[in-house]
Amino acid sequence: MGGAMAPFAALAGRDPAAVFAALPTPCYVLDEAALRRNGELLAGVAARTGCKILLAQKAFSNFAVYPLLAGYLAGTEASGLYEARLGAEEMPGKEVHVFCAAYRAEEFSELLQYADHIVFNSLNQLAKFGPAAKAAGKSVGLRVNPECSTQEGHAIYDPCAPGSRLGVTRAQWDAAMTPALLALLDGLHFHTLCEQDADALETTLEAVGERFGDVLPRMQWLNMGGGHHITRPGYDLPRLERCLTAARDRWGVQVYLEPGEAVALNAGFLVSRVLDVGQNGGTAFAILDTSAACHMPDVLEMPYRPPLWGADDAAAFPVRLGGPTCLSGDVIGDYRFAAPLREGDLLCFGDMAIYTTCKNNTFNGMPLPAIWLRAADGRFTCLRRFGYEDFKTRLGGLC
Repeated sequence: MGGAMAPFAALAGRDPAAVFAALPTPCYVLDEAALRRNGELLAGVAARTGCKILLAQKAFSNFAVYPLLAGYLAGTEASGLYEARLGAEEMPGKEVHVFCAAYRAEEFSELLQYADHIVFNSLNQLAKFGPAAKAAGKSVGLRVNPECSTQEGHAIYDPCAPGSRLGVTRAQWDAAMTPALLALLDGLHFHTLCEQDADALETTLEAVGERFGDVLPRMQWLNMGGGHHITRPGYDLPRLERCLTAARDRWGVQVYLEPGEAVALNAGFLVSRVLDVGQNGGTAFAILDTSAACHMPDVLEMPYRPPLWGADDAAAFPVRLGGPTCLSGDVIGDYRFAAPLREGDLLCFGDMAIYTTCKNNTFNGMPLPAIWLRAADGRFTCLRRFGYEDFKTRLGGLC
């Protein structure tokens, strides 16, 4: 299976116009079989290396499928109170890890009810909240910055960029770490990757060893964060597993990974229809009932062009796809098709389980797409529909 087809592998070559014909658009469709395939691959890595793999909920938090994922994962990773509570409630009996750049004092006692591992972003936060976490029996960690950038072209996602607010550098450690603070720590955490292969992890681990190798043998665990594209076709699994086992053996730590994308990569679709077509000079355009700004915001933030079934860069008919909002830049991308698009045509975007349902918005009063689950046997279940009240209640009303 080539990488270009991976976003649509769950369709097994079937035309989305037939598979999704009965669904109202726009809608997200989560695919159970694809989630299981990803889960099985991740569980295999964990079994062979002894690492524990967590779901980073910032990328995918559709809890209706948490019971399915629980069979493959050690637990969840959260970025704050609400995600921690979601993980604890919807994947009971599994570990809940939390990292936040800064915790709120008024929320911390409630957070302690849900979290097993709490990772701090600074020595100041460790000093402020670490004793309470330790007294509550939690495993306490500190995020470190190995100052090793492996990003190319996505500076917004580089936690090792100069001046980064994320993680403690060795200079900061040496300047302010005390025996009392060190005694609070059970583990270290780093997160430096974004959609990368195991070679980037290998490079990063060398930097981690250079800067914090003297500290790691005193730790119980090392969390290597997310950004590992483990379930992508062609990912170097043997190199990943060598990295994990080498770190485990070198420092005597329990290794954790917390991928988000890898759990739900290529496991969902965004189904849309063409509302209108037109021409402006030499540019043909189509207005869809889905919006990049509202329904797939990473298209504009990353930026990237999402995979689209039936599009072919060598085809004869170019068209610019855009959303129905008033934002001039609400453009999904430029594509080419074998025939001109027509009003009512169904379009299917791939790899739409991640950073979509957990990140969308109602700008311009745009309705949120419904969320459907496609079971392994092909049957569809509606997980959630949205309406006017979902838009309105976010904007006001009685407290």
